[in-house]
Amino acid sequence: MKYLPGQAQDLPGNRQQLANYTAQHFTYAFNAGVATITLNRPERKNPLTFDSYAELRDLFRTLSYGDDVKAIVITGAGENFCSGGDVHEIIGPLTKLDMPGLLSFTRMTGDLVKAMRACPQPIIAAIDGVCAGAGAILALASDIRIGTARSKTAFLFTRVGLAGCDMGACSILPRIIGQGRASDLLYTGRSMSGEEAERWGFFNRLATPGDVLAEAQAYAKNLAEGPNFAHGMTKKMLQQEWNMGVDEAIEAEAQAQAICMMTNDFHRAYHAFVAKQKPVFEGN
Repeated sequence: MKYLPGQAQDLPGNRQQLANYTAQHFTYAFNAGVATITLNRPERKNPLTFDSYAELRDLFRTLSYGDDVKAIVITGAGENFCSGGDVHEIIGPLTKLDMPGLLSFTRMTGDLVKAMRACPQPIIAAIDGVCAGAGAILALASDIRIGTARSKTAFLFTRVGLAGCDMGACSILPRIIGQGRASDLLYTGRSMSGEEAERWGFFNRLATPGDVLAEAQAYAKNLAEGPNFAHGMTKKMLQQEWNMGVDEAIEAEAQAQAICMMTNDFHRAYHAFVAKQKPVFEGN
């Protein structure tokens, strides 16, 4: 496992405290169990660079061991989420690489999505303005998406002569909005409005531009106060069952639920119910 700047010493079982993590290529804040990652190049609509891709990948990998982080919010500074890969700092250099170099890059970007899907914490994306290209993939790889009416989401890979099958888009997007709608967006590269995104199920809800981040953080805080071990199990099963038949999924869920029934949180919930109190979960 790669160590990141700002990490504290390992806890037993490779558990780590990431409240004080110091980001190099975006901003990172921590409050009440919620880590907020902000892409912070508003003058360029928050594009990604080689360095920010790599740091995001490494951070999400390490968040799998983050003992204090219970939920994650990802957003963009200013009035936009993310415009995708930086034209000058990524697209230009890519035109000069050979095939092995290009494959190294595309595998690295895919590893970011794998890391987001593998980390047990729920990821909530707060999306305003432009959400395009790799930025749309960051939203896609999140668990919950809260957008605005003025947001514009575009999987614009075909606009630059590439296939729509980037970073798992052809696998994940149809599962969220359906095969036909995904085909429309991935073939044309057109922008999807906020209202359309909510209607199609890409956005879980809409908020006003001034409230979208606060709503995402409130949603994350609510999850952070819940049974975190169980949330991680839910996310794992949602991911794992994509490749299962129904009978396999039922058996896998039986095993997962039996494991959760062994947690202290399950017993806390029972005793709180008996006492007519709200349970206080501790994630164990």
